[in-house]
Amino acid sequence: MLLEKNIPHEFVNDLPQGEIARQANPMGRIPSLILDDGFCVFDSSVIADYADALNDNPVLIPRSDVKARLRVKRWEALADGIADSAVVVRTERIRDVDRQDAATLELHNRAISNALDYAALLLGKNEWCEGKSITLADLALASALVYLDLRQPERDWRGAYPDLAAWFGKMSKRQSVIAASA
Repeated sequence: MLLEKNIPHEFVNDLPQGEIARQANPMGRIPSLILDDGFCVFDSSVIADYADALNDNPVLIPRSDVKARLRVKRWEALADGIADSAVVVRTERIRDVDRQDAATLELHNRAISNALDYAALLLGKNEWCEGKSITLADLALASALVYLDLRQPERDWRGAYPDLAAWFGKMSKRQSVIAASA
């Protein structure tokens, strides 16, 4: 959001429970946004709302159309759900094989598959997730797919969802997505 809106910022990489993450967020989670006055904003949704309110170039969360805003926020929740389940799968997979919970892996892998089914159905061949220009919906979904590529490279979501893959191909050429994925 900050990149799409051309809001100056400094990006710092930290791990969950890393030193900066623990200082910025009482739960030690990422992402967090630390404002110039030291005030900490945490959780992607809260950061996105704040960033979008800073300027109107572009508006990434609709303001005047309540239903459009709801649809964008629903996309955000769907993308967050994909990422949340992918984190659970990643956490489970790094355990010793004899300590992994197959039911947890099945539950969260199924949730990811269901969410991808839904995203592909909603997106269809549309250029954007919502409306006629980029919104938070597109940024959130792209972020979730970048994370899936990182943590579940064996998941052939591109083969299963060619329209979603084509959309992601266009999104991944945006400077904001390139910079955020680096």
